[in-house]
Amino acid sequence: MTVTPLPDDARSGDGLVKAGGIVFIAGAVATLVTMAPLFLGTDPFPSYAWAVCMLMGVGFAISAAGVFRSAAAQRKAARASQAA
Repeated sequence: MTVTPLPDDARSGDGLVKAGGIVFIAGAVATLVTMAPLFLGTDPFPSYAWAVCMLMGVGFAISAAGVFRSAAAQRKAARASQAA
């Protein structure tokens, strides 16, 4: 017997994946904005603007945690269905 959730059901880790995607996109936009003065020949942004670019890595880590959490929940559900 296979347990398959309905498509509109929120699964474990989905929120982390969505939040990580948003944080990643914010970091990507910050990276583009921070790199633009280098190509436009204007004064570069201060160092705190470069720190905001690190959100890309943070968002990736949050999304990866969500994927691992979702995989663990699916593994647990599969073991529970096999035991029953």
